[in-house]
Amino acid sequence: MVFLETERVVLRRFTPADEGPLVAMHGDPEVMRYLEGGRPLDPATTRRVLLPRLLRVDGWWAGVARASGELLGAFEFRTTDDGVRELGYRLRRAHWGAGYATEVGRALVARGFRELGVRRVFATALAVNTGSRRVLAKVGLRHRRTCVVDWPDPIPGSEHGEVEYDLTAEEWAARCHRPALSHRR
Repeated sequence: MVFLETERVVLRRFTPADEGPLVAMHGDPEVMRYLEGGRPLDPATTRRVLLPRLLRVDGWWAGVARASGELLGAFEFRTTDDGVRELGYRLRRAHWGAGYATEVGRALVARGFRELGVRRVFATALAVNTGSRRVLAKVGLRHRRTCVVDWPDPIPGSEHGEVEYDLTAEEWAARCHRPALSHRR
């Protein structure tokens, strides 16, 4: 099932055929530096825990290159509360810096506000994750707060806190001069 298409990326449901690229991505220390405890996942955990979760959970999508069909990474646009979606992503390292996260993030935000009745989109990242923070700003989300959490098993850099970025439908509509979906209660 295709959820969204951009100029270069198709977001679709995950399939068992995505196992190999997911194992490689989640086994890469640089990809996992700020995720899942800051350590790569072993292949067995990716196969037995992560892939089955991605196959059944709504709101996580496989990002596939339109031109080649190659799995670029995983994109999150998950409902967390009524009218609220969390935006997230993780890309295979070979695809960093190509603008995929920004392209897909902008498209997800637009679809959420135009078609899905979303009132607010938010994302979180470690404060030291400057790459993700740059993407969130390019997508149009605004830094709202930084909080420091006392994690039982902290990731290097977590002592600087976690940041939250967000954007409301009204802010998006005003910025883009486009109407957001009206919200009837």
